Amino acid sequence: MEQITSFFSGRPHWMNALMLFCAYMTFIYMPFDLFWKPVVEDEEVWFGYQLHGWAAKATEPIHWLIYGAGFYGFLKMKRWMFPWAALYTFQVAIAMAVFSWIYTEAPLWAGLLIAIPFAALGVMLWMAKPKFDGMVGGEIDQGDAQEEVDG
Repeated sequence: MEQITSFFSGRPHWMNALMLFCAYMTFIYMPFDLFWKPVVEDEEVWFGYQLHGWAAKATEPIHWLIYGAGFYGFLKMKRWMFPWAALYTFQVAIAMAVFSWIYTEAPLWAGLLIAIPFAALGVMLWMAKPKFDGMVGGEIDQGDAQEEVDG
């Protein structure tokens, strides 16, 4: 039990939830999506625009890389997560609104309503800059410490 507590220490609960989401996407969903899902069923959304078939399949590795970097970045609380996690999340908020406007018959305000939680999460990530100081569980990440000395 102490190992689990230690694993999740050093981050707010909401950030641990994001880390677990990124882990799920990295190790379960994206491998399924890329290697087992038939091309005819593939769909990916970028900036609110939906891609299908081979266009979707071709861009899946980019999403996989993003989720993998997110998992690793949250796990180690890497400095480079600021501003990239927040900026990506703001892009998701915009994409949710654009997708809603393009592909549904929902009113304009509905797209904005859908985007609000993602925008709020982006703000939370932006404000969490001090958390991304290379410290997890009270220990400085040696890779980040060496970057400080070298850079």
